[in-house]
Amino acid sequence: MILRDSDESAETTADGAAGDRSGRRRDLWAAACGVLLVAAAVVVGRAIEQSDGTLHLGWPPLYAWWSPHVGPGTPAALAVAAAVIAYGPPLAARAPWRVLVPTAWVTAMAWTWSLALIDGWHRGIARRLATKYEYLQVIDRFDDIGATLRDFTHHLLIGSPDNWPAHVAGHPPAATLTFVVLDRIGLGGGGWAGVWCITVGSSAVAAVLIAVRALADEGTARRAAPFLALFPGAVWVGASADGYFAGVAGWAVALLALAITHACRPAPAAAAAIAFASGLLFGLTAYLSYGLTLFAVIAAGVLVAGGRARGGGTFGRRLLVLLPPLLAGTAVVPLAFTLAGFDWWEAYHLLVERYYQGAGGVRPYWYFIWANPACTVLVVGLATVAGLRRVLGSVTTAVRRLRSGEPTAADRLVAVTVAALLAVAVADLSGMSKAETERIWLPFAMWLLPATALLPQRDHRGWLAGQAVLALLVNHLLYTGW
Repeated sequence: MILRDSDESAETTADGAAGDRSGRRRDLWAAACGVLLVAAAVVVGRAIEQSDGTLHLGWPPLYAWWSPHVGPGTPAALAVAAAVIAYGPPLAARAPWRVLVPTAWVTAMAWTWSLALIDGWHRGIARRLATKYEYLQVIDRFDDIGATLRDFTHHLLIGSPDNWPAHVAGHPPAATLTFVVLDRIGLGGGGWAGVWCITVGSSAVAAVLIAVRALADEGTARRAAPFLALFPGAVWVGASADGYFAGVAGWAVALLALAITHACRPAPAAAAAIAFASGLLFGLTAYLSYGLTLFAVIAAGVLVAGGRARGGGTFGRRLLVLLPPLLAGTAVVPLAFTLAGFDWWEAYHLLVERYYQGAGGVRPYWYFIWANPACTVLVVGLATVAGLRRVLGSVTTAVRRLRSGEPTAADRLVAVTVAALLAVAVADLSGMSKAETERIWLPFAMWLLPATALLPQRDHRGWLAGQAVLALLVNHLLYTGW
């Protein structure tokens, strides 16, 4: 998988030559395997649900129900998809960078809004975060924020007095506090909560583009841009809080990528400030969702890739500049919550107990260990599956060149993508992600999408069409729970 640091070799693929026929054939085989995995998860899941009902899913492996429909967002979704397929690749290749990044963000927002509105305003957006399981149900219990934080863990277990709704109990309190703050500034209710999640969640597209450009090169980022804008997982970004989490985590990684690639330039103080800001967001990420502590794995991939990026300086020197401000920034949010009386570790252990008190205790591990990846195929799309085939096929070569200190842009991209895959694998093996990973893993899924940059450019429109059709089918044939 050789992609050089110039745009001249944009067509070069993992198989050593532009448009290599056998490589493209293997891409199709990888996509076919993805389809078979999803089909198996559907067939086996439906059989389990009909026999004993232990999955607690309406349309396994997704938390969804069969409900073919169209809605007000249908024409817009078709229009956005057609525009990105027709004009996305050439515009991404030619537009000035300062134009491309916000354009990708706006396009991702339009795509997410249109998909959400297929279900209508109330059902698709305003009601999503206002159900009995969600954060908005407990806004009035945070009148005294300090007292509520000190008392938070006393309401985690099922059977405890006034136990928290599922999603409040399942996350550290920074998640709920976000919606409390929105309510306090006059942006209360499900509609504004949905607007917040879609806006911040779709900004992850811009964050990933910035990070890929910093760690690999601009050509690689440009090739990934249309795929990021037409992300199939936008079905769940609009509107779930996990979309918001994806945005925060995305910017934490993007800032870290900028910091490490600027660490050896003439203004190391600027790199240190960026690293501190990245740390702040990483700390916040850990207090939005317990599982997102696994972003430490992706951060390590960024440090490895960025430490070998262009710009001079040794890996050790870059770390010496960045680690102190990064760690200092990461400590701020945990320290603030700890001083306010919230014990993260106690809450996590109680959450594990509550998890097994509910559906997590009956959902079969053996099914979800492979059905969760099937969900991920539906989130990232078959183009990403084909791209990941190229990533995995070049790991050995990438490791060798990273160790030698002379990696290509593609090698640095491989480092980050493999780190994201490892984070997903750990989450899967943990057993704490049985079902609903179509939303829970959104933050990780965003970092798998750049693998699409490794696909031959002449195939991009075809792969983009496949991405769009997948999202449109899911949103029109199913009523998703998030």
